[in-house]
Amino acid sequence: MKVPRPIARLIESFERLPGIGPKTAQRLTFHLLHFPQEDLERFAEALVGLKTGTKLCSVCKNVTEYDVCSICSDTTREQYTVAVVASPLDVFSLEKTNYRGVYHVLHGVIDPLNHIGPEELFIKELKERMSNMCEQSLEVPELILALNTGMEGESTALYISKMLRDIGLDASKLKITRIARGLPVGGDIEYADDVTLSRALEGRAIY
Repeated sequence: MKVPRPIARLIESFERLPGIGPKTAQRLTFHLLHFPQEDLERFAEALVGLKTGTKLCSVCKNVTEYDVCSICSDTTREQYTVAVVASPLDVFSLEKTNYRGVYHVLHGVIDPLNHIGPEELFIKELKERMSNMCEQSLEVPELILALNTGMEGESTALYISKMLRDIGLDASKLKITRIARGLPVGGDIEYADDVTLSRALEGRAIY
């Protein structure tokens, strides 16, 4: 059976999204066929507005509607505590906690296998930001490396730490920390791997 061209195009578009296979793409497309025309037009406008109505914050590179995002412009936040994250989704996750600092979004991690180096990320901007912050601050700023614990996340964290130390931002000028890694809430010790258990012991807290 030959699928009408508009349907085939939309199926192909859905398949390009992460986590959506051919069958899911087909279901979504045929489900949209039952939408009223007005709802489809609003859906299309929302998709177009996703790019035209957003920009990157000039300070932290998070996605926002304005030149400076609401977090960076919030004077009640701890401006000298900066969490480095890989994506805007990580910001959403950390905002559900009691974290009251600000962020720097890299938009990825160093991944040589996929041809992603430091130049493709907002690492140069982080270097300039922290250098300026350390010069202007009367207190020692803290940089929290809140990156995933996989190989790429670890490599990116090490690269950033070394880069900042190499430009003279030693421990007396900049405190660099890494988020604690270990057992998840509800996890069983017997099923944890050696590396996870080791890091859980290293990151233990007073109870």
